Amino acid sequence: MTNPLFYAKIILFGEYGMIEDSQGLVVPYSFYKGTLKFSDLDSEFELKSNQHLQKYSDFLADLDLSGDFKLNIDRFKNDISNGLFFDSNIPQGYGVGSSGALVAAVFERYSVKKLNPENISKDNLKKLKAVFGEMESYFHGKSSGMDPLICYMNLPILIENKENLDRVSIPHGEEGKGAIFLIDSGMTGETGPMIQIFFEKMKTEGFRKTLKEEFIRYNNACIDSFLKKDMNPFFRNLKKLSYWAYEHFRPMIPESIFNVWKKGLDSNAYYLKLCGSGGGGYILGFTKDYEKAEKMLDGFHKEVIYRF
Repeated sequence: MTNPLFYAKIILFGEYGMIEDSQGLVVPYSFYKGTLKFSDLDSEFELKSNQHLQKYSDFLADLDLSGDFKLNIDRFKNDISNGLFFDSNIPQGYGVGSSGALVAAVFERYSVKKLNPENISKDNLKKLKAVFGEMESYFHGKSSGMDPLICYMNLPILIENKENLDRVSIPHGEEGKGAIFLIDSGMTGETGPMIQIFFEKMKTEGFRKTLKEEFIRYNNACIDSFLKKDMNPFFRNLKKLSYWAYEHFRPMIPESIFNVWKKGLDSNAYYLKLCGSGGGGYILGFTKDYEKAEKMLDGFHKEVIYRF
């Protein structure tokens, strides 16, 4: 029996804004992946993962998941005692969904009622997101359930608002000069403290106002033009979005990235934005000319995720 693979995810647009009802666009990223496997637990990595699953199974045993989404915890615990571990190369603390992939893998294997990701109704998609939110709260304290949903569905998802989400198709990438890419900040970030900073900021009226009137407007316009492959308005709004984040999300921008973020805005050679909650991990880059951007970002490890 082959074990299903669960890919990492990337929030292209909507980080933090989705908390306040902005749109979001989240895509799977197959470079990183994870799967549940059995072993003799000879390596430290396998043993630690197995011990982690033991604690996680205790947490899940106390969750009261609704009928259609119940898990077979006894089978899960039995498998753990027989050497189950999560074999994953998804980096932790990098904003690409390491816990989301694990939650999706556990649900896929141990859900009592089997679902077919290809024909889940829009209503069930919403319910599944809520269930995944409960399952992932073990890792972050509070979770929207979006990461595991993307990992489970393995399809791009457009979040229309807090209540509605649906599958969406991304325009086919072509081998053009433009690119969306990841930059490694060289440090890990923790989601919890970053979200704490965001909620502190939300206590001030001025920040709430600019988030609603500017950030969400630029964010939604970027999603709209990207899905239509309308690149001129896309980059126009992207610059505004990047500048807004530079001004208002400073604590979330890793120190190593701060100067090159500004350099992109000043030169218009590329624009940067947070990938997930920030604080470390990956930063997302967008450029019309990747060769030029790559030279300007010399010294940083980069990964191209989409060409146009």
